Parts: sequence; C-alpha cells; structure tokens
Amino acid sequence: MALQTPAVGQLQDLSSHVPCKQAFNTVSCRAPHSRRRHRPVTARSNEIATVASATLTTSLSPATQQPDGTVLSSPTSSRNQALEPRLLRGREVEERALDCCIQMHQDHPNGLQMPSRFGTGGLDEAYDRCGIVTASYAKTFYLGTQLMTPEKAKAVWAVYVWCRRTDELVDGPNASRITPEALDRWEERLEGIFEGRPYDILDAALTDTVSKFPVHIQPFRDMIDGMRMDLVKQRYETFDELYEYCYRVAGTVGLMTTPIMGIDPSYKGPLRDVYQAALGLGTANQLTNILRDVGEDITERNRIYVPTQELKEFGIAESEVSIGMFAPSTGKIDDRWQRFMQFQIKRAREYFSQAESGVDFLDKNARWPVWSALILYRQILDGIENNGYNNFTKRSYVPKWKKLLSLPFAAVKARSAVNLKASNESS
Repeated sequence: MALQTPAVGQLQDLSSHVPCKQAFNTVSCRAPHSRRRHRPVTARSNEIATVASATLTTSLSPATQQPDGTVLSSPTSSRNQALEPRLLRGREVEERALDCCIQMHQDHPNGLQMPSRFGTGGLDEAYDRCGIVTASYAKTFYLGTQLMTPEKAKAVWAVYVWCRRTDELVDGPNASRITPEALDRWEERLEGIFEGRPYDILDAALTDTVSKFPVHIQPFRDMIDGMRMDLVKQRYETFDELYEYCYRVAGTVGLMTTPIMGIDPSYKGPLRDVYQAALGLGTANQLTNILRDVGEDITERNRIYVPTQELKEFGIAESEVSIGMFAPSTGKIDDRWQRFMQFQIKRAREYFSQAESGVDFLDKNARWPVWSALILYRQILDGIENNGYNNFTKRSYVPKWKKLLSLPFAAVKARSAVNLKASNESS
C-alpha cells in the first residue's frame, strides 16, 4: 500500500489531505470495527479539499456558533444526522471517554490486533519519522521517552505526532484556511487510522500503535472537538466551560498514553484511579499553559481563556486584560491581577497534586518520564510567581540547569512508588 510521506516542515499543511467525514455515535463506546466501512481515500480527496480554502466566516453557520458556547459540526456533516438524545457537556464529555478507555483496557488489553498491511521496514520508517518530528518539536518530551522501553517510546511518538498535527490545524501557519468542514475531514481520517486504513506514513505508525495497545478512539475524537472550540470560542465564562476545553485538548492526551505506558502488575486498585490521575495531569498542564500564555493568547489570537466570571469576581474587566494589567502609577502588575493569579495558580497546583496520586500506579519504566514532566511543568507556575505575576510581557520557563537538577528527584520519586505501596496495603 503506497503511503504519502510528509516532511517535518509539512506537518501543518493538512487541509488538503483529509477525506470526507462519516457520522459516529457520540455516546457509545463501541469499537470502530463495528462501524460500516468507508470508501478508500483516493485522488477524490483533492476535490473535496477545496472546501478547506473557504474563509472561516463564510463556513461557520448559526448551528456551529451557539450563544452558550456549544460546539457543533457543520450542518453539512453527517455527524449531525446521528440520533442523539442530547449533547454531552462539560465533565460528562470526560466521563464518557473515561468509561470508554477503561472498557477498552479490560476488553482488549493487547490492542485491536489488526492485521498489518505494511512490512517491518515500512513501519520502522514510520516510527523513525515520528521520532524525528517529536525530537524536533518537543526536545524535553522526547528525552523523557528515552527512559521508556523502545516499543512504548515509539508508540508515544506516534500519539504525539497525531496530536501535534491536530493542534497545527487551528494554531499553525495555515490556521486561517481551516474550517469546520476541514476538521470533519480530519476526523474521518482518524476513523481510517483506527480501522487499519492510514492515509500517510505518520498515520501508519498510529495504526500500528492501536493494534498493539488498548487505546480507544474517543479521546482522539474529543481532541478534534477541542480544535472546533478554538475555531468558534474565544472566551470562557465559567471554569466548568474551561474545564471541558482543558479536557479536550490536554486531558485527552493522558487517556491516549496511559494504556501505552502501562500499569504496574502489582497494582491492585481500580483502573479508574489510574486514568483519573492521567486526566488530572492533563488538566494541570493545560491550566499552566493558559496562565503562562495570557499575554501571547490575547495579542496573537484574541483569546482569553481564564474564566470571565472569575475576572469579574476579582473586579477585573476584560478590556483591562486585553491591554495588560499594569498599575498606571508604578508600572508594576496591578494588585487585583496578582490576587487573581494567586487564585488560578493555587487551583492548578491542586490538579498537579491529584495527578501525583496516580503516577506511581504506572509501569515502573514509565514512571520516571511522567514524574519528570509533572515536576518540570509545575515549576512553570513558580516562574509566573517569580516574574511578579507578569504573564503579559514575560513568559515563564524552566531553565535547562533547573531541568537537569529535577531529573534525579523525579527518579527517586519513580523508584520509591510510595503511592503504589500505600494503595496495595489498603486493598
């Protein structure tokens, strides 16, 4: 089977490489093999791709831009024709995916076991290219995967590359050309990956991954819906609204990667606790991203992710955030913003604490990289505080020397596995 082979620099140019979308059940956890077969991807994709060049304003319909922030696919998508009792909202979306992933882990512990259409050499090349992309775009993350077994590292690369390409659709150089219809086609392409029909060599690596590990498709679908939210939603009124977004764009990654990293054989507790910890880490990471990038998001994308309702509670107007919260008399960060950020940082740290409880439940060869990521990302919050809560003109980051100092501490945490021992003793 001939596969397209995109270069690293072509990852973001995806609008012309996604086929038509087919409906799926938004509530069911059924495996993708229960769906009817799609037609093969052919040169017909080039004709369909012309839709992606339409401007965003002409592509969005009233059904897509609901006043309450509900995100629906384009009415031309067959997904909207599926019979649904109601649309899932907020934490219900996360709960559905959590149930799906646990069911998959129990029913298919060795993955979907799809027959491979590619020789060993083709798959080796696919994973090598995923590794190159991961190393190019996420150096620290890539180094963390080197602590895993080769098979797990390659599978995590495949997931990372898919997530990276999905994010580039709405935040990459060609984001202005992406429409809801283009995301519909990208989702159709996802369905093909889980049915053993990858479009290009990078997709082939993910197809092989889901054949070997109990990875469910639902978190991938939910991430695409997170991209739909970015197309139509630039403000979040409540934390519940923001939480759903954090799940879709980051918590989903935890659900995707946990079955790859594996669970310690000695763990006696429920699978739900492990997956919920992964969701907590994803939420904590995304909240940290949001707090770090306040200035960048407002100036480059006209997006304010922190809840507007909470801004009002601290006496802050949206217009003030848009220009930067600096006190006119001193030029320093406004006291109201400092108090607001203290509240936001405290909540993010609470989610990191929730995540800590489950990292030790992972297989021992996956604990160190996850502990490293948790410790390093949490230090970004320290940086925001050290910058005097100025996240308008300063960007918090963890210097290399501090990263290196954190690795031995993470290794000790991984080896001790205190939470695993405590959980087993209480079981």
